[in-house]
Amino acid sequence: MTLPPDIETLEAQRLALQAQLDGGKTAEDRNRMGQFATPTALARQILAHGIRLLPEGEKIRFLDPGIGTGSFYSALRAVAPEERVQSATGFEIDPHYGEPARQLWQDTPLDIHLTDFTRAALEGQGANLLICNPPYVRHHHLNGAQKAALQQRTEEACGVKINGLSGLYCYFMGLSHPFMAEGGIAAWLIPSEFMGVNYGRMLKRYLLEKVTLLQIHRYDPQDVQFDDALVSSAVVWIKNTPPPKDHEVTFSYGGTLAAPALSREVTANELANEAKWTRYPQADKATKRAEVTLGDLFDIKRGLATGDNSFFIMDRAQIEERGLPIECFTPVLPGSRYLPEDEIKANAEGFPKIDKQLFLLDTCLPEDEIAQNYPALAAYLATGKKGEKSVADRYLCRSRKPWYAQENRPAAPIICTYMGRSRAGGKPFRFILNQSDATACNTYLMLYPKQPLAHAATQNPEIMRAAWEFLNEIDSDELLGHGRVYGGGLHKLEPKELRGFPAEDLIARLPEIKPLYQQLGLFEKAVA
Repeated sequence: MTLPPDIETLEAQRLALQAQLDGGKTAEDRNRMGQFATPTALARQILAHGIRLLPEGEKIRFLDPGIGTGSFYSALRAVAPEERVQSATGFEIDPHYGEPARQLWQDTPLDIHLTDFTRAALEGQGANLLICNPPYVRHHHLNGAQKAALQQRTEEACGVKINGLSGLYCYFMGLSHPFMAEGGIAAWLIPSEFMGVNYGRMLKRYLLEKVTLLQIHRYDPQDVQFDDALVSSAVVWIKNTPPPKDHEVTFSYGGTLAAPALSREVTANELANEAKWTRYPQADKATKRAEVTLGDLFDIKRGLATGDNSFFIMDRAQIEERGLPIECFTPVLPGSRYLPEDEIKANAEGFPKIDKQLFLLDTCLPEDEIAQNYPALAAYLATGKKGEKSVADRYLCRSRKPWYAQENRPAAPIICTYMGRSRAGGKPFRFILNQSDATACNTYLMLYPKQPLAHAATQNPEIMRAAWEFLNEIDSDELLGHGRVYGGGLHKLEPKELRGFPAEDLIARLPEIKPLYQQLGLFEKAVA
């Protein structure tokens, strides 16, 4: 379709303006304000889809609560005849973007309000086409008073109290509810993370109970929609009507809205009982509630955080060069790229048989005792207390006594890389059998067997090998369904998410521990 010159000219001017305004802010400022503009092609794709959902010929009352420089309004002008647009309204809190945007669109019907949408009230008719890429502001950029006020106003607006760990975009969605006309259509371009995390539960309740959820299209995480925001994006489509009985929601993935790579219908009832909406459309059905999980068998913790790896972690040559006592160190595993195999064997001293051997400074001896017995170590620790931003003054270190003490993280028999990317033929997460005495830092999850698994493993070490083999046999897609995903295909598996993974099959394949669990009266259905 060939567009009138003024539409393409204004869009070119808007893109140039966007680049100029973005350049006038630091990346830190834009991250704090959640300012990530929608690319032209994506904006037009979304607007075209939204107009297809409206009754044919219905006049459009457009609203964008976070308009920025107007990417969605520009897309509206590109896909809808001018005479069909009855009104167009936008809100922008930041005059750095809002004032130039007003000047850019001054000869068009767009009315930009330079105010905070979260405090705005509806004037006139509600919008029948609300399209928004709300600010991606994480909850830690909101103070307690701001969160409390947002929660109260959102609950008044939509009847649902948003979780305090939610990003600002969740509040935007709830606060927009009164601004929508009955039967109106809304599209929200937001991070897909809400689909699989605890704080998204209340937002999902709003989508299932207060409106009709039409579709969630999730983009392939390797196709990042925003060059400067490492998030995996989704477009959530709703209609401002009560949800009909036996309603089904379209879940689509990859490709475009008009031509997704995958698509299927999921009943609202199934969604109400599924914690991880990121399983769709790939999954055939909701997750079955497990009778026994990995969390019943293992204490799963993130590896230790040292406070400053460059200060506390050394190789043997550095320890010897500084004349430091090896007895004040404990072996620690390097990053996973230095572990070519998924099984770590140990030498006679318990050190891992790997090329890159590292050691963690790990002592709770008081400083006066160190000064008396290990003067070289006392001198080295003194360097960690020098300067305005000393190691000792860092958050983790200053909360410890003594400041150089480490967390209690003994070696775990199984560790897991908790972040990774999906690559052809490879797994995003690695489970590693650790036969050494080396602990691990917080790039790993550490799996410590609970009783009675721990007792059985001391009697027969092959039990832990069988558990490790079970973990490595887990289908990658199943693991990904329990974790979360970020832009660029980066997957993350938190301890709580791994704890929830079903483990009935592991008990079933270990005859040594199956009777022990039955004797405890646990998991009778699972191990019958």
